[in-house]
Amino acid sequence: MTDDFTRDWRAWHARREAALAEPHGWLSLTAFHWLDGDPARLDGLPGLWSSDGDAVTVTAAAADRLIADGAPVEGTAEFKTPAGVAWIDYGDKRLELAPRGGRHAVRVRDPQAPTRTGFTGVPAYDPDPAWVVTGDFTADPDRVEVGSVRAGVDQSLDALGTVRFDLAGETQELVAADAGNGRLWLLFRDPTNGDTTASFRQLTTAAPAADGTVALDFNRSMNMPCAFTEFGTCPLPPGPNRLTVAVTAGEREPA
Repeated sequence: MTDDFTRDWRAWHARREAALAEPHGWLSLTAFHWLDGDPARLDGLPGLWSSDGDAVTVTAAAADRLIADGAPVEGTAEFKTPAGVAWIDYGDKRLELAPRGGRHAVRVRDPQAPTRTGFTGVPAYDPDPAWVVTGDFTADPDRVEVGSVRAGVDQSLDALGTVRFDLAGETQELVAADAGNGRLWLLFRDPTNGDTTASFRQLTTAAPAADGTVALDFNRSMNMPCAFTEFGTCPLPPGPNRLTVAVTAGEREPA
């Protein structure tokens, strides 16, 4: 008989896999193109593309079928990215105009990507309530430089503070970044990395309680997008975020 804890985890895991498998989700990435100041063609895409670091400029004809905000790109158009990204549709593909480290890149999201069409799910450890622990959050806002998995892309995190907790009798501490709405985002390494899990994982928590306590459910540790695609630019965990205990919970390395 399945208990409530396992049933809740399975429902969460199913939602997670469904989100990954969306037509233009992380599994659909097929290309990553850096843009320079000089207009240039991109492999497999129509038009001329460039960036001055503040905006992306595209020159195309209506017949090229590049669609932005429901209208064809005709002539020269400029796309600023104040919210972090802009989008252009090209047939059933979506082109992500992504600012990264003072530059822009175009990432192609294709529903027919082999990583998506061949997706059979994310392997994971069996859920275990023993991996739900209580931590103590200490606020200490800071901007933390962390780098990324992609050479030449610098990343930084808005750190909110630290979470201290015990695992298998050993005290651990993780720098917690801002996940929005008071929630905490923990990027961490542990001894399972490179064996049964990817090189690092992530965990999002609810907002800390009034007394600073926060629940960490390592059964819901997830892979970062870069575990599924070579076209990711995932930020690396802050230097201190290395657990001493093997976390045999949560998502395993994708097959």
